[in-house]
Amino acid sequence: MTKTALPARLRTLNRARGRDYILPACVALACAGAAFAGADTTFDPALTKFTDFLEGSGGKIITVLSLAGGLIGLASGRFSLGQVAVPVGVGIGVGTGVPIVTSVVTAVI
Repeated sequence: MTKTALPARLRTLNRARGRDYILPACVALACAGAAFAGADTTFDPALTKFTDFLEGSGGKIITVLSLAGGLIGLASGRFSLGQVAVPVGVGIGVGTGVPIVTSVVTAVI
């Protein structure tokens, strides 16, 4: 097996293609500004509303619906551990998950 070098025309194309990517990247880096993750409050009203929903009646409704689905599955005659574990997991997740996630995100940012 012999190795052949790339023809000169293809080497020139490869260099031109590299310039096509490098030039826009340098322009983007030169124009980029600083980003401050914790300073933005754009989505605070939506976050507050969604958190209140999950911690209040919405979380209770989700848990009851999950429990009802598990009970219907049990009544159908096919027993599965998931039919019991999923509603319990949903209840724990809705009840304690929101404060945990909120505190983790606040600590990271």
